[in-house]
Amino acid sequence: MSRSVRFSIDEAQSAADGHFNCGPGALCAVADLRPKEALPYLRGFDRKHYTSPSMMQEALHKLKIPFQRVYECLGRGEARNVVYPAFGLVRVQWSGPWVADGVPVAARYRHTHWVAWDRYAAQVFDINAMCVGGWLPRDEWMTQLVPWLLRECEPKADGRWWPTHCWQINR
Repeated sequence: MSRSVRFSIDEAQSAADGHFNCGPGALCAVADLRPKEALPYLRGFDRKHYTSPSMMQEALHKLKIPFQRVYECLGRGEARNVVYPAFGLVRVQWSGPWVADGVPVAARYRHTHWVAWDRYAAQVFDINAMCVGGWLPRDEWMTQLVPWLLRECEPKADGRWWPTHCWQINR
C-alpha cells in the first residue's frame, strides 16, 4: 500500500518560500496536515527555519497526537540497536566534521534531517521526494535519496548517518 500526503509538490514549493522543509514536512506526513496547517504548531520555526526535537514534541502535544519515544541516541557516535517506529518520526544525524570531539553540540543540530517512517509499508516520507509524492520505499530512500542529499546538501559529510530520535505515533 502506498501512502499519500494531503499536499502537492506545488504546495510544498510555495510553502518553501516560508522555509517549509523537512521538519514541517514530516509533521504533515504523520499528522495528515497541509503545510499552512502545520507551520503554526512549530513555535519559533518562522525565525529559526529548523525543527528541533523539543519543537516537534511541542507541536505533537498541541495537535493532541499521542506519541512515545522508542529510541534516542544523543551521543557523538553512530547509533546501535536502533528501534524504528512502526509509524512515526525519525530525526537523522548526518555525519561529518560537526560530530567530532570538541565541536559544540549545537553545530550538530544544523546537520540533521526529519523523515516520517512506516516500518510495515517499508516506506519513508522525505520532503525532498515530493516529485514522487514524498513517500519512497525505505531501501530506495537509503540507497538513492540519502546519498544524493549528502552530496547536494552536506558536501562535507562523510556518508554516514544515524537516527537521533525515533518516535512512535499512536493514532
